[in-house]
Amino acid sequence: MALACHLQKFFRRNGIALSVFLLGAVGFWILFMIVLPQLFMVDFSFRANVPPPKWGTPEHHYTLEHYRYMVYGSAGSESSFNVIDLQVFFKTIMAAVFVTIFDAALCYPIAYYLAQVAHGGWARLMVLSLIVPFWVNEILRAFAFRIIFGASGVLNKGLMALGIIDEPYDFIRENFALYAGLGYAFILLMVFPIYNAIESLDKNQIEAARDLGSPWWRIHWRVVIPFAKPGITSGCTMVFMLTAGALAAPQILGGPSSLWFTQIIYQAFNQAGNWSRGSAYAIILLASCIALVLLLMKAFKVRLGEIAR
Repeated sequence: MALACHLQKFFRRNGIALSVFLLGAVGFWILFMIVLPQLFMVDFSFRANVPPPKWGTPEHHYTLEHYRYMVYGSAGSESSFNVIDLQVFFKTIMAAVFVTIFDAALCYPIAYYLAQVAHGGWARLMVLSLIVPFWVNEILRAFAFRIIFGASGVLNKGLMALGIIDEPYDFIRENFALYAGLGYAFILLMVFPIYNAIESLDKNQIEAARDLGSPWWRIHWRVVIPFAKPGITSGCTMVFMLTAGALAAPQILGGPSSLWFTQIIYQAFNQAGNWSRGSAYAIILLASCIALVLLLMKAFKVRLGEIAR
């Protein structure tokens, strides 16, 4: 009943032709670009790995071997584990959590300043300074970070000129460049959801807290952050999911010993030619990220509808 009421309002507001076009375009996008590819990948993840000419034959049967391989490896024995893939998987998840926390801590003050302090031309200049660098291709930005953090890069030269270090530090091998590049790559997806949430906060609430003698940290902890919690959760969700699924930045900025789980998936698809295993690994990563996000939403008492707004 509520859905029918919303549809009637939607058709009255936009007209029949435009409403049908919008609903059809959204439905087409969801069905053919999201649902069907995911269903195809799920089906493929349970299939035996056979050459394309044998697809649809009895050899292309359903199996759990690719999911079992993620845990136990090629040995097939349940007494030993696939240590390499499991370590890379958990390292990727933990790195995504770290990048998400780093972005939230960095972007919250920026979003608050834009929403509650900056005005007029200064606010527009700050927004432009955030947006314009992202007109550059993601690959070029990653290579720029590699140059900045390289042995002869700007950062090492500056630290040596200041006398902080005597010889170049390997930021690439220690993954500083990777985490900085990932944090910067998704910074807009953290800033603007928090900004949209804080902008709608009544400034009188902040002024009332100040008049009552609350210090600045308590105002943020008891007034601003609880109000902006849906925006913070929305930004953290997007940054976490995209960081865990990143491929270009780990390929370019990762050190010699650094391996991202998406790189293993890429190798399964494009180097090993094992599309079934690659699909299984992709489903494991997607399901794990969704489960972790839903768990955190439950822990912080944030509903999906609040994030969608």
